[in-house]
Amino acid sequence: MQKSFGQKVITFNKNLKYTGSLPPGFDVLNPFFHNPETLEVMTAFYHKFYNDNRKRKFIIGINPSRHGAGVTGVPFTDTKRLETVCGIEMKSAHTHEISSVFLYEVISQYGGPERFYADFYINSPFPLAIIRKQKNGSWLNANYYDDRSLFEAVKSFMTESIRCHIGLGLDTSEVFVLGKKNAAFIEKLNSENRFFDKMTVLEHPRYIQQYKSKEKQLYIDKYLIALNKE
Repeated sequence: MQKSFGQKVITFNKNLKYTGSLPPGFDVLNPFFHNPETLEVMTAFYHKFYNDNRKRKFIIGINPSRHGAGVTGVPFTDTKRLETVCGIEMKSAHTHEISSVFLYEVISQYGGPERFYADFYINSPFPLAIIRKQKNGSWLNANYYDDRSLFEAVKSFMTESIRCHIGLGLDTSEVFVLGKKNAAFIEKLNSENRFFDKMTVLEHPRYIQQYKSKEKQLYIDKYLIALNKE
């Protein structure tokens, strides 16, 4: 019996691990190993919204934050949106993530999670949380491109990750990349591997929420125009 799109994602996530080297001061967090409930809510999410074999377009983020997918296992989805919009409660954690706020406003205006997730699949080329040690000993979120040596260390893992995502059954005619700096690196990987026919770049939700919040509806409209082309 053929696996659904959602079952393939669940299998991918359950087998996710990074065993490569990292530059000094960086570490990787795997949400699926740190909290048993993360596996439960992630599984419930993909069963609920991806229990079919539709061809979806790929939306590529940077890498999960500790407060969004780093907790729920669902990209750009904090525990608030997971419960109030997606109807899946997470009892062991309570998170608020600004990127999730923006993206779920887009989802609402697109027609709601059922319609949106029937058309799109969101993930990251590096689908685990990256953290960087500060001078005071604390750890902060990091992006895979924050340090040239970090990108070089994780590049082959990212390439294989994109290949695995496409293997789930994605439509590769167009990919939507969130964040201009992210897009520069995805463009490099795409030119080397010819993953996607066309790249459409959109401002990252975190950037919009932090620096362009007064113009938020303009950016939501930009997303909707790009995503609703057909």
